[in-house]
Amino acid sequence: MAYDIDMIKKVYDQMADRVTKARDVVGRPLTLAEKILYSHLWDGEATTAYERAKDYVEFSPDRIACQDATAQMALLQFMQAGKKKVAVPTTVHCDHLIQAKMGAAIDLQSANKSSSEVFDFLESVSNKYGIGFWKPGAGIIHQVVLENYAFPGGMMIGTDSHTVNAGGLGMVAIGVGGADAVDVMAGMPWELKFPKLIGVKLTGKLSGWTAPKDVILKVAGILTVKGGTGAIIEYFGEGARSMSCTGKGTICNMGAEVGATTSTFGYDESMERYLKATNREDVAEAANAVKEHLTGDDEVYANPDTYFDEVIEINLSELKPHLNGPFTPDLATPISEMGEKAKENDWPINVDWGLIGSCTNSSYEDLTRAASIAQQAVNKKIKSKSDFGINPGSEQIRFTAERDGLLQIFEDLDATVFTNACGPCIGQWDRSDRKGEEKNTIVHSFNRNFSKRADGNPNTHAFVGSPEIVAAIAISGRLDFDPTRDKLINENGEEVMLDEPQGIELPTKGFAVEDAGYVAPKEDGSDVEVKVAEDSERLQLLTPFEPWDGKNLTGAKLLIKAWGKCTTDHISMAGPWLRYRGHLDNISNNCLIGAINAFNKKSNFVKSQITGEYDGVPAVQREYKKEGIPTVVVGDHNYGEGSSREHAAMEPRHLGVKVVLVKSFARIHETNLKKQGMLGLTFKNEEDYDLIQEDDTFNFIDLEEFAPDKDLTIEIVHADGSKDTIKAEHTYNQPQIEWYKHGSALNLIKKQNAA
Repeated sequence: MAYDIDMIKKVYDQMADRVTKARDVVGRPLTLAEKILYSHLWDGEATTAYERAKDYVEFSPDRIACQDATAQMALLQFMQAGKKKVAVPTTVHCDHLIQAKMGAAIDLQSANKSSSEVFDFLESVSNKYGIGFWKPGAGIIHQVVLENYAFPGGMMIGTDSHTVNAGGLGMVAIGVGGADAVDVMAGMPWELKFPKLIGVKLTGKLSGWTAPKDVILKVAGILTVKGGTGAIIEYFGEGARSMSCTGKGTICNMGAEVGATTSTFGYDESMERYLKATNREDVAEAANAVKEHLTGDDEVYANPDTYFDEVIEINLSELKPHLNGPFTPDLATPISEMGEKAKENDWPINVDWGLIGSCTNSSYEDLTRAASIAQQAVNKKIKSKSDFGINPGSEQIRFTAERDGLLQIFEDLDATVFTNACGPCIGQWDRSDRKGEEKNTIVHSFNRNFSKRADGNPNTHAFVGSPEIVAAIAISGRLDFDPTRDKLINENGEEVMLDEPQGIELPTKGFAVEDAGYVAPKEDGSDVEVKVAEDSERLQLLTPFEPWDGKNLTGAKLLIKAWGKCTTDHISMAGPWLRYRGHLDNISNNCLIGAINAFNKKSNFVKSQITGEYDGVPAVQREYKKEGIPTVVVGDHNYGEGSSREHAAMEPRHLGVKVVLVKSFARIHETNLKKQGMLGLTFKNEEDYDLIQEDDTFNFIDLEEFAPDKDLTIEIVHADGSKDTIKAEHTYNQPQIEWYKHGSALNLIKKQNAA
């Protein structure tokens, strides 16, 4: 039986009435995304037709998932909310704090020793508040969710941007910051601006070397890293139905890389097969009873231009294998063109590592397709020119793959099988051939490839591809290798070609596992004591942020003017900093250390207007805070893209930054800033970014009149005494302004619970 089956059946029992009512209110056929959104309204049945990209709407998600790095801060906040138990089914998954180095067994043992304090904290908090706990080694959150919790037509939120992976099972699953999750855990509505809708019509059928990963690599090239912002991407058509459930999950997973709110597919036979294969026949049966409501209306898919804000059409029969990168996941290149492009850009041709796995591509089918290539290398006596690393998606995947001999195939190529965890995908990789100033290339089946993402080295050029393409290129050792046409020389000096990959959608013997790694919480956890040592370096109880004094903000100094791409990795790095995710003051020592200063093009090197000297961003900001001087961060386009980590909002808030003023925001980061009581503003005229000088002082002269849909006026005072007055826009509605007034959304929750 599936987890939380009664909750799932309740969703389905009310879906027909809610979808029918929504269709009447909206007055037209509905997309799948609209059906799920309107059937999860906080107030029940629809009474209003919401305007896309304008109306803020309150929703009632079905469940929550948290990974260990973000769960620490989320649960530290929930502990302040005054609740005895979470209001909706919630799980915590320990997958981020395990460093890939020697191999699964040794690395897991090392993580359990080095992070025992954090794991114990998370398990005890989970036990106290009725949260399901998945132990270290159990698997990567999104694969575990797909195998156990995702269900067609459901809505979930998760404290990780790749929560969207569950769209592969027909959910609307959305990545959020911890404060958003706390709202829902506490039994409150979750707010989202009603998304735009992008339709992707898939025709034809994948074959040969082309994989589901290539669909999203192509879409990323079309939309870019910000083209999906504020939108749900809905895939449909014969091509969508022809793909496996886990292949759909891969496509949805990487939708985060185009800024999409989420991505989803309509319920079909592949999802039914997957539910049954993962011992959820009861969910499949319940879904089949309402399947007409678990996909878009026929009229929508017949005339998509009428119902979507944007439509993209891709013929899978013509789609070619891609590699995306380096340094950004939207730089899409067909592998047939990679050699020429690499030469033009002076990208290193020799490939040092091929990494397969992560939450994006670690299913059984993924491993079989990559293993079919690896087996050919063994059979045809081709010696791999690159190192291999494998991260299975879950203990169930690992156990089944080992039983079926898949892992042995990789080990025969001297691959290292890492723990069922994120590992190199999030920078948790102690790379054995650590590179210095030398430019180098790696290929992987992950989702992100920002500078320094995998190994902390800015000289590493990371390229994203499907598991089978990664396997082929790693075996060849060359970035310009095209397995569809190029030959290799084997150990006998013979020219050989790799045959097309062969995959198995679901294991013929079924999935198997001895210990999946799940720990159920106590029914009544009131007697569970959660301890946080006062001298802990890893955990710190939170102190509420100060509320706004209701006055205009004046005399604010520029902390940094960030130039170019500034992701959450730049604002709050992962890698070794993950150890401090539960200690706000300690992790704040990485605040904006990766951002590039527009005035000297250096990272972590900004001018203090107190001393006139240059120093690291956290050090300069701590001096401003000590002196009681407010500060402003200025940024470029799509500021805060990437991970959902709310630390990127909490750290500047903790250190005394008052305002983040940018050309445009990534969705999750803008919300995180609002939740933490920060002012997140955008230039009304983005050219005003160029007016900002290094020694500027900012006066927000009409903040006392802060109101929805009302621009704010900023007086910029330059060092020579000259001034510029500009306008800034914002997207705060009245409830969000209340968060700002109270100092944070959590402060408001506590006040309401105390009333």
